Amino acid sequence: MSKKLIHDFIVVENRPLNEAHFLLVLEAPAPMPDIQPGQFVEARIDGSPKTFLRRPLSIHDVDYRRNLLTLLVQQKGEGTRHLSRLSSGASLNLVYPLGNHFTLVENQDVLLVGGGCGVAPLLFLARRLFEKGNRITTLMGARSAEGIMEKEKFEAFGAVEITTEDGSMGTRGFVIHHNIWRKRPFAYPRIYTCGPDPMMRAVGRLAKIHDTSCEVSLEQTMACGLGACLVCVVKTNHGHVCTCTDGPVFNINDLTEWLEQNS
Repeated sequence: MSKKLIHDFIVVENRPLNEAHFLLVLEAPAPMPDIQPGQFVEARIDGSPKTFLRRPLSIHDVDYRRNLLTLLVQQKGEGTRHLSRLSSGASLNLVYPLGNHFTLVENQDVLLVGGGCGVAPLLFLARRLFEKGNRITTLMGARSAEGIMEKEKFEAFGAVEITTEDGSMGTRGFVIHHNIWRKRPFAYPRIYTCGPDPMMRAVGRLAKIHDTSCEVSLEQTMACGLGACLVCVVKTNHGHVCTCTDGPVFNINDLTEWLEQNS
């Protein structure tokens, strides 16, 4: 695991993607350490009196050549609304890189499944998997076409399939309704997914039906990111663990009880 750092990053760009999501492109003050797909940062929200705790944010992409780190952020409350108003040149304090990461394989057919803002950690994953010779298909789901984000960037690494609940783009329905799941034999020995818990559980169950390996990135509340506050505890087959330190990435075979939940 990489050493945990605390740095003041400089905002290079703050770009809206739609009404609820935006991209923060940040320049590091020093060469960044080794960062792995699936890891996250804890951002300090300065100038927001109602925001006492740092906010966990998935690392969306990393550009080591230009020393840039990109975050894809959803506006959910006062803290993320404050981040959405940061202008170029502003400072943002981050603790990083935190958590474990996705397993990187080589020369395989892999399926990435992202729901809404769940695509956030998958772009950097797609980049790293592409570098290792994998053949990548990304299945993206959202309520409508407006919620499909960064499609062109994912297309640089492989095929992209779309589902929307209202049918405004791609297949109508949820990601589990796409015909990719009905093909026999199933084309992907490995699945990576992030998004709402019900979506990830549904994908995990399909992975078991197809006898394929599947890793999920849990979107738990992670107040400290260091395993001290115990807010993000999840029950695994090996006992209760902190999502922020033992996760956020888990193999579904270690989450039997979580996978069987109905919510």
